[in-house]
Amino acid sequence: MKSIGIKNYASGVVLCLIIALGAWELVKLVPALEIVGASVIAIITGMVFTIFIKDKTNLQAGITFTSKKVLQYAVILLGFGLNLMTIGKVGLTSLPVILSTIAISLIVAYLFYKLVAIPEKIAILIGVGSSICGGSAIAATAPVIDANDKEIAQSISVIFLFNVIAAVIFPTLGSFLGLSNQGFGLFAGTAINDTSSVTAAAATWDAMHHTGSQVLEYATIVKLTRTLAIIPITLVLSLSRAKKNQVEKKAIKLKNLVPTFILYFVLASIITTIISLFANNQVLLYANTVFSFLKQLSKFFIVMAMAAIGLNTDVIELIKKGGKPILLGFTCWLSITVVSLIVQSLFGILR
Repeated sequence: MKSIGIKNYASGVVLCLIIALGAWELVKLVPALEIVGASVIAIITGMVFTIFIKDKTNLQAGITFTSKKVLQYAVILLGFGLNLMTIGKVGLTSLPVILSTIAISLIVAYLFYKLVAIPEKIAILIGVGSSICGGSAIAATAPVIDANDKEIAQSISVIFLFNVIAAVIFPTLGSFLGLSNQGFGLFAGTAINDTSSVTAAAATWDAMHHTGSQVLEYATIVKLTRTLAIIPITLVLSLSRAKKNQVEKKAIKLKNLVPTFILYFVLASIITTIISLFANNQVLLYANTVFSFLKQLSKFFIVMAMAAIGLNTDVIELIKKGGKPILLGFTCWLSITVVSLIVQSLFGILR
């Protein structure tokens, strides 16, 4: 890369970094904003900035790099937060609910795409984001289906809206329905799609019912179990896209069949699991410190990528085209909520 290229990348990346740092620190200073999340603050800030930046020529290379490559790096690092053994213990109990909620969201998104004429990529992103793990799932899926920044921004905005609603009303709804601690943990972990909102709702429940951090820990593990669905979903989408390219007689590259960053994500999860099983206490203590740092770095990279996506998004156009995506998001969210409660009831977990 030539020197001038490095300068072009640097200016855009630094701008995304500054916005991300501001959003990150703001959430630390105002804990109430955790329910919104630094990612959403960053994407909104980026949208506001782009209104006033008339010429982004010198910034565009770095913004594009951040919204594409840094987003993939974030997904890879996310794997260091997944201990497959820990997830497996809780996952067996929660698996029927998780599979049911993922299935209903994807079915709703597909039917919506067919019946309401919503753009295909937005339908996929909202369906996957609602059913798996919000922004992380969108981050993993977007490069696979080649979604642009406007489509990502639209999907993230919709997911954010129903995250906040769920985090606020679910603890009260759970109490009204008479859910057990396990029932609410499973409900929050399967029916709320972003980790920050899951933890906010579960922490509120723990405070309301004086359970220590019991429900928070359980809901978080259920949520991490859902995150594993990123792997089969992205692989299916990759194969589907490859098949479509074959029909259109486009060249099929091996890396598009199995995206490299997904392989690294899986590898990171395996490394975490192996170390947790076989390392001695001293090594495990050091490894957990490293893994904790990498998980935080993953979250920060997502915030940076959201800043870049905001900088590439026309907020006026986003609002104008927001009706159908919001309706889809609401339908997915309501379907997941109802199915989670029904399946729990059938398995006798609810109360």
